[in-house]
Amino acid sequence: MKPISHEYHRLIDAFSKTKVLVIGDLMVDRFIRGKVTRISPEAPVPVVLVKDESDLPGGAGNVIMNLASLGAQVSCAGIVGRDAVGENLLSKFREKGILTQGVKSDPALTTILKTRVIAEHQQVVRFDHENASPMPHRIQEEILGNLPEMIRQTDGVILSDYGKGMITKAVLTEAIRCAKKYNKPICVDPKLEHFLSYRNVTCITPNTGEALGGMHRLKTANKEDFIQLGKDILKALNCKSVLITQGEEGMTLFEKKRITHIPAKAQEVFDVTGAGDTVISVLTLSLACGADLVHAATLSNLAGGIVVGKLGTATVSQNELKTALKLL
Repeated sequence: MKPISHEYHRLIDAFSKTKVLVIGDLMVDRFIRGKVTRISPEAPVPVVLVKDESDLPGGAGNVIMNLASLGAQVSCAGIVGRDAVGENLLSKFREKGILTQGVKSDPALTTILKTRVIAEHQQVVRFDHENASPMPHRIQEEILGNLPEMIRQTDGVILSDYGKGMITKAVLTEAIRCAKKYNKPICVDPKLEHFLSYRNVTCITPNTGEALGGMHRLKTANKEDFIQLGKDILKALNCKSVLITQGEEGMTLFEKKRITHIPAKAQEVFDVTGAGDTVISVLTLSLACGADLVHAATLSNLAGGIVVGKLGTATVSQNELKTALKLL
């Protein structure tokens, strides 16, 4: 076995002893699947005969499930409504041994629910239930009060920002402050609206579109423009690293003294849904196990290549990662 492969196996074996805290927007992805045989007589829309319904953790919940699938000891901080959707989500977490003490509920809130109606593999419509109002002040204060101890007890932190109200400026500032104080790696899956606020983190993981949008640019005309984009993000955020994911072109890791391009490892792409969640999960987990940024990014790239070969929002396991190492 090659020494480099041995190092990756050591990292993967350490996943089960590692604690990761996910702070982010919890939501549920509901899929209603069926068949269309006719058009409604009431309006020119298809009538879907429902065959199956399923609820899956979405948003930050998918990051949490990825970490659990990898064997990590996971805790989470977020908000849900005091409703059946929220209770079912937390029950799914607890069944996986995920610690949910950091999740706050309030009767004034609605658990974020995205419902997709799918007929013959074609999405017909999606409708969302979200909170129109910001996070209640009382809930934010409780979360802020809990963050220092939660971060002290963990080995790594993920900020999974979907712009749905959990990652406020106060939560963001306190999470980064505590991670720095306790010397914990903290990685961010960014949202455009907050892009320039993720200062001093260990790594931010935008895709190319998010990187451009976050820096208010329309496009990169060539490789030199792309390299400059990464350098400019690194400088603007004063962060340790920037990992720009580029789909079929792989990903590029920007550090202050080196730039590393990591080619894509996907054999066949079926669905890119949730690939970013897998990437940040493996990246942060690897850093929490003591990996350097290049090893962590390379392993996360490998995991992303596995998950895009699966249909729907998917996760990856330790065994799948070890099998995929043979391709390195």
